[in-house]
This record gives sequence, structure tokens and C-alpha cells, in this order.
Amino acid sequence: MTTAFPVWVLVLDYLMGVIMWTLIGRFGMSIFLREDTQFFFARFFIRVTNPLLHLFNPITPKFLIRPLVPLYVAWFFFMIRFYLMPWLLGYTVMGMLSFPLESEFASGLNWFIEKLVN
Repeated sequence: MTTAFPVWVLVLDYLMGVIMWTLIGRFGMSIFLREDTQFFFARFFIRVTNPLLHLFNPITPKFLIRPLVPLYVAWFFFMIRFYLMPWLLGYTVMGMLSFPLESEFASGLNWFIEKLVN
């Protein structure tokens, strides 16, 4: 089903998805761990996401508490993945399941269920 989409679209979606989930993971770990922790997994998330947080620093509100900043930046990647990219690619339906991968999955699931029912 994904062969109908250019490879660059899928690669871009997966890349932005990994970035988004990494930022969400950093936020989740910050609930339980301090930023100066020695836990290797948390240090990896912090080291990988710090450049992104610095990049988004000019548009990050100063009233946000520091642990919420990764979640705020992840929200931008969510908005790009699920709203901006489908619009730029010419999809007419916006919102959930509007990105090609999710749309194709939903179509395939619908086809499968129809075959089971009929």
C-alpha cells in the first residue's frame, strides 16, 4: 500500500515521527529523572534533543516550565505531520488519519473488514 507514495514522503514522516516520539520520551523521563541524571538512556535523549530545543528556543514561550519544553516542541512536529504535510501533498481531509501512511492503513483495514464480513 505504501508503494503509492514517494519514498521521500515516507522517510520524512518516519524521521519526524522519531523526533516527535523522542521529544515525548524526554518529557516522560523528565517527570521521574533530573536533567543532570547519570542514567545513560536519559542522557542519550537529552543529548539528541538539546539541539532541537535550542533551535525552537526563539518561539518557545518563556513562561513554560523547563520540563514542558520538549512536549511543546513535539507538538510542532505533530502539527507538521498530521496537518501541514497532508495539506502540502494535496490531501483534502485534514486531521487524524490524513497523512498517507495512516490513510493507507485505514483503507487496508476497511478492505480487510469488508472481506471478513462479506
